[in-house]
Amino acid sequence: MEQFFDLLKIIIPSSILLYGVYLIVKSFLNKEFEKHLVTLKLKNNELILPARMQAYERICLLLERVSPHSLLIRLNDPSLNSAQLQAKLLLSIREEFNHNLSQQVYMSDQAWQLVKVSVEEVIGIVNSSAQLVDPESRSIELAKQIFEKLVQKNEDPCQKAIKFVKTEIQQIF
Repeated sequence: MEQFFDLLKIIIPSSILLYGVYLIVKSFLNKEFEKHLVTLKLKNNELILPARMQAYERICLLLERVSPHSLLIRLNDPSLNSAQLQAKLLLSIREEFNHNLSQQVYMSDQAWQLVKVSVEEVIGIVNSSAQLVDPESRSIELAKQIFEKLVQKNEDPCQKAIKFVKTEIQQIF
């Protein structure tokens, strides 16, 4: 029995010591792992942040280019009829959107949804305005109808998305 107590006198302190060493090593390894993660995140930010900023810039440019005002200024041609201008406007919107489709990877889902909704609203305005004018009328008639729709709505459909994107950019910094 005495040998059993002697054995316990050796095992209990050594177990406590071993457990203490285990906790210290575990704590040290966790801190090293956290340092490694922080280093990886910093390197990742150095690479990703410029790409994200460029994506936001491109999306703002997309929204500016597909806004009805800039579309009409850029694409209105007096030699076109309303149907031709409508086709030209829709083609330009779709090309701009498709060209910037990959930028959604760098944006929040909410921002991308607002961008999509804005582009769809512009397409809707163009199409609904085109229904109100004769397809063979001059392109200026369609342009007037689009501007009238914008005045009725009292806002450019792209401005809400632009404001949201700008807010999201400010949150990054």
